[in-house]
Amino acid sequence: MFNKSSISKAIQYSLLLGTVASGTAIAAEESDRVKEVEKIQVTGSRIVKPKLSQPAPIVTIGAKDIAQAGVPDLGSVLAELPAIGSTDTLIGNNDSNALAGVTSADLRRLGAARTLTLVNGKRHVAGAPGSAQVDLNTIPAALIERVEVITGGASAIYGSDAVSGVVNVILRDDFEGFEFNGSVGNSTEGVGTKNHSYSIVGGAEVFDGRGNVTFFAGKDRIREVMANDIRQVNHYGTIQNPENTGEEDGIPDQLTVPNVMSERISENGVINPFGAAGSIWTFDNNGVPELMPEREFTNSFAFGSFPDGCQYCFKTQDYENVYPDLDKTTVGSTFNFDLSDNHSFYSDFKFVRSDIKQQFQPSFRFGNVAINVQDNPYLDETLRQDLLSQGTEVATFSKFFGELGNRSAANKRELFRFVGGFEGYFTLSETDFTYDTYYVFGRTDNVRNTLNDLIPDNFVAALDAVIDPATGEVACRSQVPSAQGEGYTDPASVNGGDCAPYNPFGFNQASQAAKDWVSADVTRTDKITQEVVGGYVAFDSAELFELQGGPIGIATGFEYREETSETITDEFSKAGFLTTAATPDSYGEYDVSEGFIELSFPILAGMSFAEELTVDAAYRTADYSHTGSSSSWKVGLMYQPFDDLRIRGTIGEAERAPNIAEAFDPQSPGFGRVSDPCDADNIDDNPNRRANCAALGIPADFQANDNVSVDTLSGGNPDLKPEKSTSFTGGLVWTPSFAENFSMTLDYYDIEIEDAISFIATQSIADNCVDAAGGIDEAFCSQVDRDPETFDIELVRSGYLNAAAITTRGIDADFDYRTDLADFDIDGELTFNLFINHLIELEDFEFQNRPDKVNVENGEVGDPEWQGRFTVQYTWQDLNLTWTTRYTDRSARFDVSPEGDIEEDISPAYVGSIVTHDLSARYQLTDNMRVDLGLRNLTDKLPPAYIQASGGNEAIYDVVGRRFFANVNVTF
Repeated sequence: MFNKSSISKAIQYSLLLGTVASGTAIAAEESDRVKEVEKIQVTGSRIVKPKLSQPAPIVTIGAKDIAQAGVPDLGSVLAELPAIGSTDTLIGNNDSNALAGVTSADLRRLGAARTLTLVNGKRHVAGAPGSAQVDLNTIPAALIERVEVITGGASAIYGSDAVSGVVNVILRDDFEGFEFNGSVGNSTEGVGTKNHSYSIVGGAEVFDGRGNVTFFAGKDRIREVMANDIRQVNHYGTIQNPENTGEEDGIPDQLTVPNVMSERISENGVINPFGAAGSIWTFDNNGVPELMPEREFTNSFAFGSFPDGCQYCFKTQDYENVYPDLDKTTVGSTFNFDLSDNHSFYSDFKFVRSDIKQQFQPSFRFGNVAINVQDNPYLDETLRQDLLSQGTEVATFSKFFGELGNRSAANKRELFRFVGGFEGYFTLSETDFTYDTYYVFGRTDNVRNTLNDLIPDNFVAALDAVIDPATGEVACRSQVPSAQGEGYTDPASVNGGDCAPYNPFGFNQASQAAKDWVSADVTRTDKITQEVVGGYVAFDSAELFELQGGPIGIATGFEYREETSETITDEFSKAGFLTTAATPDSYGEYDVSEGFIELSFPILAGMSFAEELTVDAAYRTADYSHTGSSSSWKVGLMYQPFDDLRIRGTIGEAERAPNIAEAFDPQSPGFGRVSDPCDADNIDDNPNRRANCAALGIPADFQANDNVSVDTLSGGNPDLKPEKSTSFTGGLVWTPSFAENFSMTLDYYDIEIEDAISFIATQSIADNCVDAAGGIDEAFCSQVDRDPETFDIELVRSGYLNAAAITTRGIDADFDYRTDLADFDIDGELTFNLFINHLIELEDFEFQNRPDKVNVENGEVGDPEWQGRFTVQYTWQDLNLTWTTRYTDRSARFDVSPEGDIEEDISPAYVGSIVTHDLSARYQLTDNMRVDLGLRNLTDKLPPAYIQASGGNEAIYDVVGRRFFANVNVTF
C-alpha cells in the first residue's frame, strides 16, 4: 500500500513539473520517479495508480500559477486554460444579479451546469440559487495546493453534473508553523483595477504528533470597474451603412462606429420620443428645454450615431460594470487525528462572507407615460405654448431615472461548509482495503438587494402634477379633487395618499420626497443547502487471482445527497408594484442515492509490444427523487507498446438530472432582448418570414422598436428528464528516449449531448413563430404578445425543455521540455511548455428535431478555433523567472451558422488574433520569505475598442491592459 510520506513526496514532485502542464505529459525519467513513490490518487479515478496510467488527460495548475495571476479570483485564473470558457468569470457574470460576484468553471463551453467542481474530491455547496454552480471565490487561494482538470465524461466516477468534466481543487492539510500571504495588484495605465489579498495560516501538531490543527483567515478585495473606466471605450455600436444596396452586394450592411446613442431617452427626460428629428425635446440639468441634435446615421429606431457627441443622449456604457466590487472575508480550520496507525479522522470547516456591489441600468420609462401639457406646472412655459400650438395636449415622455440611482446589486453572500470523515486501510484475510467515509454539509445564504427600482404606478400619479387652487402649491392630481374630473381613478398602487409631485424635467429636479415615493428596493433572500453522506473502499484481487499485468483494481461505494434551494422575494415584488412585475417565491428540493463501481484490469505488462495494457471501467447508478433512475458508464484504455509511447482513450455515456431551477422554478417575469424577425431589416433572413409576418397583420416596412428590453415570463419544468451525453477522448503520450526530458501529448475529444436541458431563448420563440413553412407556428406565436397598434413585441413566454442537442469536438496538444543549462556552461534550468487547443466543432441545436437549425459557435467571439499558451521558466537557485504568451485566434462577430449571417453583415466582421505576454519573477529572499513580482499583459495589448467587456462571450478578452502584481509569503 502507501503511506502519507510517499503521497507527500509524489505530490511535491508533481508540482515541480512546470506551470500549467498535462498530468500525463512527463518524460520517461520522470515517469520512473513517480513509480518509485508508488501510487497516488488523482482526479478521474478512485483507484490509486501511477499518474501516467490514467487513460484520460488531466491538466494541473499549481499554487505558483494561481499566485502569479495577479488577481484573487480562481475562476479567472482557470479561464486562461483553453479548455475552460470565460463566460462564468467575474466579468462574464457582470450582467447578472443572481450571479453577481460568482465565478465558476465552464468546461468545453458546455455551460457551468455541466461542470462538476469538487474540493478534495468531494462535492461543494452551490453559490447561485437553483443551481449546482460552485463559487470558486469561496475557495481560499492560500490553501490551494493544486487544481486538477479532467474534461469529458466523468459522471461515472463522480456523478451527475460532470458531463463536460471535473475541476478538483486540492487543498493543503497537516500544516505546521505560521504563514502570512499578502498580495496587491493594479493597472499601470490608470484603469483602477486595484485588488489586494491578505491571509494567515497557522498549524500545529497535537496529541504527541497524532493530530494536526490548522487555522486560516483571509481578506480579499476587488475594486469595481465601470465600462467608462476602460480607456478604449467610446460608446461603440453599429449603424446601417447608407451605401448598402442589399444582400450579398459586397458592401457591409452595418458599420461599427463610436458614439452610438439614443436621443429618444435620457436621464434628463425626453418629450415626443417617437417624433421625427427636429421635434424631440430634452432638457438641460436645470430643466430648460432644448431640441435633441439629429443623428447622422441610424442603428435602429431608438439608437443612432452622433459623431460630435450628444450631451443628454442615453449611453448604455454609462451603467455597465466590468468588474463588480467584491469584499470577501474567509475563516476556516482543519483537524486531522490518527485514531491508530491505519485509521484517521479528518475534518474541516469554513465560513465565507462576500459583499458585492454591481451596477445595472437605472429604471426607465420609454414612451409609456404622458405629460398633461396644459396642466403640468413643471413644464417650461415656452415649450408648453409651442406644444399646444401644434395641437399636442398630451405629450409622450421617456426618461432614465439615473437621479434615483442605478439599479445596483448590493448583495451579501454567506457560505458555511463542514466536512468530516474517516479514512485509512484495513486487512481482511490477505487483502488490503483502503476506505474513505465522509459527511458534507454546506449552506449558502444570499441577500440580494436591487436598489432604486421604480414603482411605475406611483410615478404615473406623481407625474400628473397640477396647481392646487386651494393652496397655490404643486400637488398630485390624485390629491386635488377639483382637478380630477369625472371617472378619475388614482393610478398609484402603493400608499396613494402620500403622493408627492415629481418634476421629471432636467436632472435631479424632483424633491427627495417624490423620489422616495416612486422608488423602492427589491430584496430577495436565497437559502441553498447541501448534505452528502458517502464512502468507498478500494482493493485489488491479488489474494484471489491476477492477470498477467497484475491484480485487478476495484473501487466501489455509495453516496446519498440532498439539495435544496429557496428564494423569498419581498412583498412589493410579489405584488407586481415594481418594474420587474410580480415575482413569486421559489422552492425546490431533491435527493439522490447513488452507487458506483470502478475496475482496473492490468491485462498485460512488461511484454514485447505491451509494456502496459490496462482497461478501466466504471458504472454508476442513481435514483433521483424528481426524475427517477439514471445511469452512467465509462471504459478507458491505456496501451504502451514500448517505453516511448502510450496510447490512451476513454468512452462513456452519462446522464445529467435537471437542477432545482430547471425543474422547480415558478413562472416569473423578467426582461429579454429580441431582434424582431418581422422588422424590415430581418424579414428576409428566412424565406417564410415575409408571408407569415403579413399573416400577423404586420406591414412589410415595419420598423420595430427592438433596442429596448421586452417583458418575459418563464420558469422551470417539473416534467424534465435527465439529458444524455456520449463522450470520447483518444490520444497519445510520447516521451522519446532520444530526447531526454521532452514529452508530448495529443488528445482528441468528442462530446455529444442529446435531450439537452435548455432554456428556450426569447429570440427563438419570436423567430419560430414566423419561420415555419406553411404558415405561422401557433405553438410559438401564442407565446408572443404584440402591441395591437405598434406591433412591437411586448411579452415573450418561455421556459426549459429537453429539446436541444449540443456537440463539441477538438484537439489538445501539450509539449513539455526541460533542460539543465549546465550542459551549456550556464547556471540554472530552463523549462518550456506549449499547450494548444483546436476547437473543431461547437454546435448547438436548440431543437434537436430540427438539425437544419444549427447554431455554430466555433470561430465566433468567445469560442476561437485556436488558442495557445506558451511558457518559459528559468530557475537558478532561489530565483525563478517566468514568461507566458497567450494566443487567441481571430473570431467572428457575426453568426457563422449556415443560416446565420455573412461577413458583409457587419464591419469589422472579425476581432483579430490577440497575443499577450506576462512576465513574473519569484525569489526566495530568506529561508522564511518569498516574493513575487510581475506584469500581466506586458505590451498592453487591447482588443478593438468595440469589445466593451459587456460580459458573456466578450469576457475572453483582456480589456484592462497592462497591470502589475506583487506578492509576499512569510513563514515561521
